[in-house]
Amino acid sequence: MQNARPELVEKAVNTIRMLAADAVQQANSGHPGMPMGAADMAHVLWTRHLRFDPGEPRWIGRDRFILSGGHGSMLLYALLHLAGFDVSLDDLQKFRQKGARTAGHPEFGLLPGVEVTSGPLGQGFANGVGFALGQAMLSAQLGPGNPIADHYVYAICGDGDLMEGVSAEAASFAGHHRLGRLVYLYDDNGITIDGKTSITFGEDVTKRFEAYGWHVQAVDGRDHEAIDRALVAAKAELSRPSLIRVKTVIGFGSPNKAGKSSSHGAPLGADELAATKKALGWPLEPRFLVPDDVRELWAGVQAGKASQKAAWTRAAEAWRAAHPEQAALLDAHVERWVPERIADRLTSDLPPADATRKLSQALLQKAAPIVPALAGGSADLAESNLTEIKGGGSVAAGSYGGRNVHFGIREHAMGAIANGMAYDGLFIPFVSTFLQFADYMRPAVRLAALARLQVIYVWTHDSIFLGEDGPTHQPIEHLSALRAIPNLHVVRPSDPEETALGWAHALTRRDGPTALVLTRQKLAPVHRAGGANRDAISRGGYVVESPTNAVFTIVATGSEVPLAQAALALLAEKGTPGRLVSVPCLECFLAQPQAWRDAVLPPTQKVVVLEAALGVEWWRLAGKDGLVLGIDRFGESAPEKALAEEFGFTPAKVAERVAGWIGGTR
Repeated sequence: MQNARPELVEKAVNTIRMLAADAVQQANSGHPGMPMGAADMAHVLWTRHLRFDPGEPRWIGRDRFILSGGHGSMLLYALLHLAGFDVSLDDLQKFRQKGARTAGHPEFGLLPGVEVTSGPLGQGFANGVGFALGQAMLSAQLGPGNPIADHYVYAICGDGDLMEGVSAEAASFAGHHRLGRLVYLYDDNGITIDGKTSITFGEDVTKRFEAYGWHVQAVDGRDHEAIDRALVAAKAELSRPSLIRVKTVIGFGSPNKAGKSSSHGAPLGADELAATKKALGWPLEPRFLVPDDVRELWAGVQAGKASQKAAWTRAAEAWRAAHPEQAALLDAHVERWVPERIADRLTSDLPPADATRKLSQALLQKAAPIVPALAGGSADLAESNLTEIKGGGSVAAGSYGGRNVHFGIREHAMGAIANGMAYDGLFIPFVSTFLQFADYMRPAVRLAALARLQVIYVWTHDSIFLGEDGPTHQPIEHLSALRAIPNLHVVRPSDPEETALGWAHALTRRDGPTALVLTRQKLAPVHRAGGANRDAISRGGYVVESPTNAVFTIVATGSEVPLAQAALALLAEKGTPGRLVSVPCLECFLAQPQAWRDAVLPPTQKVVVLEAALGVEWWRLAGKDGLVLGIDRFGESAPEKALAEEFGFTPAKVAERVAGWIGGTR
């Protein structure tokens, strides 16, 4: 509130500081310095600019606020409490404790008003780019005056965010695409855990971001009017994202720790906390004090925000009445609407067996027209990943109405930008690269799984069988590493039916990310005597064939399913019949009832697992008496058929190894 008395504003800012310091001290754990230094800019942003409704935290007309430096979580928690969100003093007092909603770093879905799970530095910075990208794309489709046309994406970021490489990728993308509704406040306090940033970070941040195409300003972090003017100017600069360098003092108010790294990641200590309160004219007791006049100030802020919400609601209702088709499109995005029986629609009129990346391409063209919220792209590999939505148009600077996003060679930022689109909840984003380069995306993939985001990964060229590009591009350990991430569903389909159902699963799964892992090379058909049982396939693991006299089972995924079927035919000719089980999604299969798992893999029958990858996770199915046929060394640069011979992935060699193993176990 610009008309509030300066003394009251100072008291309100100190309330934020002291709530943070008290919470960290009580928890005996946390980061007081950043909230204490950034309290002024946060107060100006939240009281004068940020549009929000504490009664409806996910209101689509709100501005978005991201605390990229999630270690300063008490800054956000204090603001949410003061702003009237469902965040009580009790929540603040339980900071960092077991079962508390006020986790050490903010977690999406745990506390209302938390827009992203932040903490791994740079991720929140890049998430914000995803929010702004999604806003620009959907707003362009809806037309002028639509209900999401004028919201902004704000973030507070710090030196650690700017040092991480993901922020460089994301800043470059945002500047190139002129995402003007992106406004970042840079907490320029010059301190990291190891000391002054000058020991490792000496670049000219202003020139760096200007080179990216950003609008850059610099202000004193204690000058509220200067911060306000900078925010006004940033909001007016709609052709470029904005960075406001706010010069702050970490741990402001602490007589002995202000401006020092000692205030970064540890409580002030009882004596220093008392000294800080004395220096700021703050009562020593009670802790977690919110003075009555500060409550009144924030009540006035909330009343102003409610007026903004009411005006927005009136305008939105008028827009809906005048634009019913666009309103229906907006609702489809808000709901991330997917047609009922999407699996039936995707599995009808399937193409014949082929490379699963080509099957995926055909399915994407089926899905896109009937799932309006589906959009995404590739890290400069669309022609190889086959992920272009035909006729969907491309997103470009100043022209955002398309559905195909060209992320450039920025896998790390691509993953985090997709997370931002998913956090915002207006798109079902998909992103793509070679499986080998999923490593570049891994931090964002892990956060998507942790935050339970609906993101779809299309990772192609999934094994040594991509051929001549050689071991730098041939994934070996990647499937095992990805399957180790909790709540990530890794789907490696073998044929048209499994690929279609993998896409259906990804489109309907709302509680976590799904990876479609696809082949470069064409695959032979998988023969099923009774046809494809879609319910069985959707369970993640099912029986493909089961002779009555089978003496063992081969479990396979992806390109190894038709290979296993050919090997089983050779073994059957020699009097050693076996069952074939396909497990396109191990995580889905392991989530099935025990009765289903036992029916697919009878406990009395020995198991061989076949996958052209490291395969350490498959021992849980094979057991100590089983056999895992995988790859435990890097690949080679050679044609696909030569590699199959070299690594033992031909029907004859698989049959030979299985026969030898069976003979040795009898």
